[in-house]
Amino acid sequence: MLELLGLPEQASAHAAEIDRMIVLVHWLMAVLFVGWGTFFIYTLIRFRASRHPRADYGGVKSHFSTYVEVGVALVEAILLVGFAIPAWANRVDDIPNESDAVVVRVIAEQFAWNAHYPGADGVFGRTDIKLVAAENPIGLDRTDAAAKDDITTINQLNLPVNRPILIHLTSKDVIHSFSLNQMRVKQDAIPGVSFPVWFTPTKTGDWEINCSQLCGLGHYRMRGFYSIKTQQDYDAWLKEEVAALQATR
Repeated sequence: MLELLGLPEQASAHAAEIDRMIVLVHWLMAVLFVGWGTFFIYTLIRFRASRHPRADYGGVKSHFSTYVEVGVALVEAILLVGFAIPAWANRVDDIPNESDAVVVRVIAEQFAWNAHYPGADGVFGRTDIKLVAAENPIGLDRTDAAAKDDITTINQLNLPVNRPILIHLTSKDVIHSFSLNQMRVKQDAIPGVSFPVWFTPTKTGDWEINCSQLCGLGHYRMRGFYSIKTQQDYDAWLKEEVAALQATR
């Protein structure tokens, strides 16, 4: 079924759970399609004009259709209350502690993804909208002590494998949609609001960051990349970035 749906590879701890839900929803849609399609064909034949040349203004006397409608409503209510809401609650309540996770800020803009890492001290430096410029798209204040070791990248997100990832997602301008298909992650980025996005990568690799929300004329080129690295490679990348920062001082 997964092959028929054309889903991308699974590369996060919760990806299989998401895919199972997608498959289940498609089976339910198939059952509803066949059921209502059969009923529609039945009504076309049962109430065709040749059999009823004159309209019957009294209507159907049977309550069968009412029972069917009530039954469908009950099944949908059971699915919502007994399945969908508990599954959603389990997911949204599972935010990892920042002390146990790799924490990154992602700031969307037309038409790029900006990543902000807190550095070795684990504290994000101060940002100021007055400092936003082409060479400083998030307005990071390098005079702040906490910002001196902060790392920023554009359209490139580097993360370690097999560790919880917590991303604080927001936008500078319009609504964007942050999509990591292999991680089964998708979340709107809205100006003035920071949303937590979390997952645990289980495979190393390089994939694309997609914007799934039409965000302007340049939407087609809002394309970033994310790399899931081994812990050793991730640590080596951090050291390279810190060395590059020190060289510019």
